[in-house]
Amino acid sequence: MTVPLDRSPAGSFGVRQVATTGPGLDGRLADLLDGQMIVMTGVTGFIGEQLLWKILTELPTTRAGVIVRRKGSQTAHDRVLALLKKKIFTDVVAAAGSREALMEQRIQVIEGDLPNVPELPDELDVVVHCAGDVSFDPPIDQAFTTNVIGTQRLMERMLEASQRSGKTPHYVHISTAYTAGRRRGAIPETAHVHDIDHRVETARGLELRAVVETQSRTSERLTALREEAEVEHRQAGLLTTAADTERRRKAWVEEELVKAGTERARSLGWTDVYTFTKALAERVVAEVGAEIPVSVVRPAIVESSWKHPYPGWIEGFKMAEPLILAYGRGDLPEFPASPDSVVDIVPCDHVVNATLAVCATRPEPGKPEFYHVNSGARNPLTFSELYGHVRNYFLAHPFAGGDKGIPSLPVWKFPGAAAVEKVLSTTERRHKVGEAVLRRMPRGEVARSLAKTLDKTRTRLDFLHKYLGLYNEYAQSELHFVDDNTLRLHHCLHPDDVDAFAFDSAAYDWTTYLEEVHCPSITEPVRRMDALRRKRGNRASTMKALPPRAEGDDSPSDVVAVFDLDGTIMTTNVVEQYLWARLPELSNGRKVAEVASLIRDLPGWLRAEKRDRGGFLRAMYRRYAGADLAALEQHVDTAMAGHILERLAPEAVRRIREHRAAGHTTILITGVVRPLTRPLAPLFDVIVAADLATDEQGRCTGYLATPALVGESRAAWLTHYASLHGIDLTRSYAYADSHSDLPWLSVVGHPVAVNPEIPLMRAATSRQWTTVDWESTPQTPVWVMPNRQTRTGPTGTADLTEPRKGE
Repeated sequence: MTVPLDRSPAGSFGVRQVATTGPGLDGRLADLLDGQMIVMTGVTGFIGEQLLWKILTELPTTRAGVIVRRKGSQTAHDRVLALLKKKIFTDVVAAAGSREALMEQRIQVIEGDLPNVPELPDELDVVVHCAGDVSFDPPIDQAFTTNVIGTQRLMERMLEASQRSGKTPHYVHISTAYTAGRRRGAIPETAHVHDIDHRVETARGLELRAVVETQSRTSERLTALREEAEVEHRQAGLLTTAADTERRRKAWVEEELVKAGTERARSLGWTDVYTFTKALAERVVAEVGAEIPVSVVRPAIVESSWKHPYPGWIEGFKMAEPLILAYGRGDLPEFPASPDSVVDIVPCDHVVNATLAVCATRPEPGKPEFYHVNSGARNPLTFSELYGHVRNYFLAHPFAGGDKGIPSLPVWKFPGAAAVEKVLSTTERRHKVGEAVLRRMPRGEVARSLAKTLDKTRTRLDFLHKYLGLYNEYAQSELHFVDDNTLRLHHCLHPDDVDAFAFDSAAYDWTTYLEEVHCPSITEPVRRMDALRRKRGNRASTMKALPPRAEGDDSPSDVVAVFDLDGTIMTTNVVEQYLWARLPELSNGRKVAEVASLIRDLPGWLRAEKRDRGGFLRAMYRRYAGADLAALEQHVDTAMAGHILERLAPEAVRRIREHRAAGHTTILITGVVRPLTRPLAPLFDVIVAADLATDEQGRCTGYLATPALVGESRAAWLTHYASLHGIDLTRSYAYADSHSDLPWLSVVGHPVAVNPEIPLMRAATSRQWTTVDWESTPQTPVWVMPNRQTRTGPTGTADLTEPRKGE
């Protein structure tokens, strides 16, 4: 069939484009596909979901067979039921009566995945393969497994069904226009010419995981990874460090496999492993489908719908969305694109419509038909034009401003990739200097503020490196996808089908599509989440409100609230506490000698604390040797209590009271020696502290009766306590300030970082834990030694002993 094309004499590429011949359409699609079964993969994906919707709504006598994998405990059948809850299926579900009825009438669920394709139904007529690994940078073995082996297994299963039924199916393969790789100029709708052996490449690609896994376990690699983990997690404990070492090893393996895929693809002329393996999959299609009708649909960059199911319909973020949103936030200062390069965007509904039109054709066996579904041939959009439309949209509809007001939109000059990379390198160096300064800063709010700024910069840099690296070649490509075959098929549509199934890329203008359809669609959920965050505030979810227990409810609670002492509920440390306890009993001369000795030893202790806090505490407590324990306890009760209590943070005391009012068991876990915790007894049901060993005369030996609980030992104690007392740790709370507390904070369901050290602050942020500042303003300077007094200080024993409800 020859169809006259309605286009200019010379296309956008300056190349005269002529009519082509190929399989056409001899009626309405509903009639051509009447009574047929279309088996499809990828139904839970972007294109596949809309493809299923289109079949159900516009092809009333066509059945769909959907290959869906089980996900955890959710069966394939359950996943399809959940899919049919989505808004676009509302009308078709209502017409059927229920989701179950719709599935019974129109959908056959086939549980399986790629490459583990199950037996396909004998009655299939068309197979549409639109599943695959669509990320640009998957590990090389994953890309080959899904895109190449998965395609081969699917086609083999299709041919098995064909042999059983005697029917000849039509295989429709959804590929990508970018299988053309690094070619330049006009790309025709034909098979790409190359001499790559897909069998060899697949075999070698799959072998690489074992090779890289072996490399990751060499002593040199493990030593390097362990040392990196120790720098970050040494204080948290050996097991935490070991877990992070293994996490780093696995991440290294994945990173190496990603690099291997990228470099292998580029060494053979493709931009990335995604387009490389999709190109090899096309070769598999040609070989396995040599004796059946085969069509290959090659979409360009698929974005939100132009018209159906409704303008702007999209599922998740695709290729352009992260960059558009980053620009709107003011976080994309430049982009390494050629301003006159074509960014070949096509609406999703055009891809779906073209695919179903292709399904209704009947190509000649052994002669695959190729279809480019793109806009660049007849409705080109350049990067400079895309930038202009996106900028216009955000100038008219900016994101709501935060503390710093409405984001300032960058002005792009398109300086080229080298200039953009130079800016990134300069920012990287500045960030490195900032981290070096941060490591030398004293702990406090200024350091935390700098850390937050550096973390935002790091996140921005990582984003820019990732996306600029992935999209750099696409942004400078000179590919021109000829779409003669696709346009010819569009003109073959029956007049009754044009409204529902049109896919002519000249049908829309970019101002309307980008500024009135696409950008509003992708920013709407972001704006909604931003509004929710503003309404909720910055308070993260692990800091829950604590309503008091009901009046008269004396039942035991299975929730504990565990608090650290120094730096968390109290602004002091073990050195200060030692001086308060020991100096008053010494003569002036011995006081001077003791302080001098302490100053001399302190740098070594601080270095030891970075390696092992338990060792630091043991060294510190050796200085208690010879002290009378009973006298120390009396000194705490009569002289030090007020000194200690006035250093409690009011917010901490309030939070502890809330837990007690809620019926929770309150626990204090500290490395402080037990006598110094005596003034805090009214606040806590359980106090776990360091017990000083004594001789027969009751004098301290300088040793501990048992090792101090620090780091991972606190997590072990808490887990054991919970098992003994029926505590539900997933409902329990923990409050701490140090990175060494990370293991036991991770044990509970509601961890809170209080005045955190930088490493803990970063860990809390990454885990979405609440971070709070609890500050105290003691009236007595730290250098003033406690005097004998009553126990009631500014905070006061009376303030601490309010009974919980029910007592």
